[in-house]
Formats: sequence, structure tokens, C-alpha cells
Amino acid sequence: MPTPAELKTKFWASLKSDMTMMIGLDNSKVIPRPMTAQTETDGNGPIWFFTAKDTELVQGLTGSSKATATFTSKGHDLFATVQGNLWLDNDRATIDRLWNRFVAAWFEGGKDDPKLALLRFDPREAEIWLDGSSIMAGMKMLLGFEPKDEYKDNVAKVEL
Repeated sequence: MPTPAELKTKFWASLKSDMTMMIGLDNSKVIPRPMTAQTETDGNGPIWFFTAKDTELVQGLTGSSKATATFTSKGHDLFATVQGNLWLDNDRATIDRLWNRFVAAWFEGGKDDPKLALLRFDPREAEIWLDGSSIMAGMKMLLGFEPKDEYKDNVAKVEL
């Protein structure tokens, strides 16, 4: 069974490659929405999101707002709920580092587009799950084993 540290490592690797999270503000009418996530390291935050200043997400921010993000890997073999703080951080050096052709496609004015907003999500903790509905779990059920007993070790609460 994977350790919490292994699940944490798998989460960061999956996020780095799959890059889509649902993020919303806690205690707000701003419901989670899909956003492209960017990370700069292989095991720590922050998680960055480019967006526009006129979005509900940016408009709903009050300084550093509590936020929750959810993640599902493309293969549906890993799921996570991440809690942390979200805030507007238009640091030009960070924008320059993270800028790419996919982001540029959304902003006609490039890095100087007046609508450009860079959000920084500082994750605090996460609950990470490995998929429990695998073919192997089905095979174990057919052989009379209870897959729930093993699955409980495929979940971890971790500090990020």
C-alpha cells in the first residue's frame, strides 16, 4: 500500500502533467470552475492560475481568500481535494516564468493585457485518494476478498 508521502508525490506529478483543477472560493457564491493549474516544483506549491480580472473568481477574492480545489487525474486513478488560500499575485517575474503560448492565446495584449490576472493558490492540506474501482478490485471480489479492507490504505490526508 502507498504511504501518505507516496500519495503526495503522485499527486504533484499527476497535477504537473494533467494541469486541470476545479477551484472555488469557500463561503462564497463563487462555485468551483475548471482552471489550468501550473506548478514550478515537483512537490510543493504554490499552484498558479492565469485568468481574467473580470471573472467571478477574481471579483470574489478578498485579499487572501480560503479556497478549495479538486483534482482528478486523466486516467482517473488519483483524486484529491486541496484546501488553501487563493489570492491575486500579478508579480511580473512570475508571469514571465509561467507565460506560454496556451496562456497567450487567451490574452490579445500579451503579458501587458489589462485583463490579465495571475492567481496564486497556496495549498495547506489535501486528502488524496487512489482509485478503488480498478479491475484488480473486481477480481478480488470475484475471489471472495473484500476490496474495502485494502482500499482504506489508498487514502491519505497530507500537509502541503
